[in-house]
Amino acid sequence: MIRSEILDSGLHLVTLARPEKANALSAAMLQELTGVIAASTARALVLTGEGRVFSAGADLDEAHRGLGVSPLWEELSGAVAAHPGLTIAALNGTLAGGAMGMALACDLRLAVPEARFFYPVMKLGFLPQPSDPRRMGQLIGPSRTKMLLMGGQKIGAEEALAWGLVDRVVAQPLVEAQALAADVLAAAPEHVTAIKRMCGPET
Repeated sequence: MIRSEILDSGLHLVTLARPEKANALSAAMLQELTGVIAASTARALVLTGEGRVFSAGADLDEAHRGLGVSPLWEELSGAVAAHPGLTIAALNGTLAGGAMGMALACDLRLAVPEARFFYPVMKLGFLPQPSDPRRMGQLIGPSRTKMLLMGGQKIGAEEALAWGLVDRVVAQPLVEAQALAADVLAAAPEHVTAIKRMCGPET
């Protein structure tokens, strides 16, 4: 359910491949994702999904058995944030719930026009993973963060772009991600890491 491949360009492409369940994440998938990303030394890594949804968040059956508050979510976003290369979330569709953590931890976020964004922790009675409100606040400010986390707002791609939650809205985010990664893929790994560090704390 997780597909990991190194393309000819050197780009590391990681795909959530559970489209029949809207790429909902199980504990096993979270563990596998974390392991794959933590082991990656690629100069550029892209996260995307198969089908029309990037991820609906936690698998509902497992969420009610404790996955909704599992430390696995924080471990995953931490692995993304610690990656030494350029990380890009190529959002092929809606991004919901805990799955938002890995996208927030990426350096860049690209989304299709049909994408929707929501994080219903208030309604579900869960707390967000600890780093999510901070990273979200760095991108969109505290008030808009509260609109999503406390006000239960669902926003579309254009509003997410206006807020700064995503960086571009494009018809083919994976193609755009590959274009944005071209320069880093042609550079020395240490140069990529140095410039990433100079750009400030992870988002």
